[in-house]
Amino acid sequence: MIEITLTKAIEQRSVTIGVMGMGYVGLPLSLLFVEAGFNVIGYDINQSYVTSLQKGSSSIIDVPNTLLQKALDSGRFSPTYKADDLSRADIYLICVPTPLSKTRQPDLSYIQDAIHILLNIWKPGKLLVLESTTYPGTTDEMLLPLLSGKLDQDFLLAFSPERVDPGNQKHPLSSIPKVVGGVSEASTRVAAALYQSVFSKVHKVSSSRAAELSKLLENTFRNVNIALANEFAQICDSLDVNPWEVIEAANTKPFGFMAFYPGPGIGGHCIPLDPQYLVYKARLSGYEPRLVALADHINQEMPQYIVQKTMDLLNDYGKALRGSKIVMLGAAYKADVPDLRESPALVILEHLLKRGADVTYCDPLVPTLKLENGHTQQSQDLSQDLLEQADAIVLTTAHQAFDYNLIYQYQNKLIDTRNALAKYYRPEAKILTKISIKAPPASRPTYSSSLEGHL
Repeated sequence: MIEITLTKAIEQRSVTIGVMGMGYVGLPLSLLFVEAGFNVIGYDINQSYVTSLQKGSSSIIDVPNTLLQKALDSGRFSPTYKADDLSRADIYLICVPTPLSKTRQPDLSYIQDAIHILLNIWKPGKLLVLESTTYPGTTDEMLLPLLSGKLDQDFLLAFSPERVDPGNQKHPLSSIPKVVGGVSEASTRVAAALYQSVFSKVHKVSSSRAAELSKLLENTFRNVNIALANEFAQICDSLDVNPWEVIEAANTKPFGFMAFYPGPGIGGHCIPLDPQYLVYKARLSGYEPRLVALADHINQEMPQYIVQKTMDLLNDYGKALRGSKIVMLGAAYKADVPDLRESPALVILEHLLKRGADVTYCDPLVPTLKLENGHTQQSQDLSQDLLEQADAIVLTTAHQAFDYNLIYQYQNKLIDTRNALAKYYRPEAKILTKISIKAPPASRPTYSSSLEGHL
């Protein structure tokens, strides 16, 4: 029986695991299994990237070169761009991207491509687990009918959502509980046994759909609450109140409140995208998810709101956006990672350029940016001359590497979308009650933000 055979092989570490997709999810997961004693075939369609992996060079922030080289030296990790190499695997994990189309509809083409590859090498006795975020029903509606043989006799099929948070040192991958849901009870049990070998806790649910929905709920929860924080920031702006000060005050309540903070928009592969998979499926089922759709709308508007605040700042001193020198601090979507996926900073930069601003950016983790027009920009070193010459400064990513003592000297022409000066310039005080000068002396030409340096 396939369940008994695979379970024993997992316990004995005699199965070979084929991981499809060597990105932020697939590569760290592969090395986790290698460390636990499994043989892993890491497949990716990008030949040059795979060649780099084979040489021990990692571009994933959570996988240092030393860790990758250790896995290679063990002889149990085999990166490859050749699909035929996957035929040696007993278990397949699909960890490919699931983006949105230009019309913000789910794009499952990467999953479809992965399945097409597997169908060419498919043999009885396999377990297939989908980890890519998707809408409920993908595993049992799309994948199950394509697999030849009989479920529980010839193969097993499950879904287990990835929960990777790039750059998170507090919660290493193995410590994050793993949710598992199969299209059959046997599938759930075997998939759970696999993940129990490397994760500290595995949470089994009744179906693959429940597992798929759990991932969507996690990030929809964040999307909605971030939207509330972003709208609250705009309300506070209209009332001339510091939103971070209010949030910190509310957060002193030991129950019934969880702090979320405003920013320039939402980024990364999860929060901007996952709720749209939920919206898509809900609409197919005849339900219109009003709150989720509205939250996404608010968050998607935040980059434009930052652009408007930049224009307001310049306008206070008789300057137009067109021709003004703007320095953007940060390009990545979150602090201390080089990840550009869905970064709101890029949207802000493009909006400013289209309106005729002279924009340069500074990000120590992102040396080069490719713009929509095909041109590239190089990151500038943060210096006094750079900030001195700027007409306005927009801080979009609060990297710890920035010199906040230097930035503070120019806080009167800064829009701080992350409250970074309060966090880093004066870490002993969570909130700076006044970051910019709202009414500078007439004798001192300067700039001021109506946001008091915050958004």
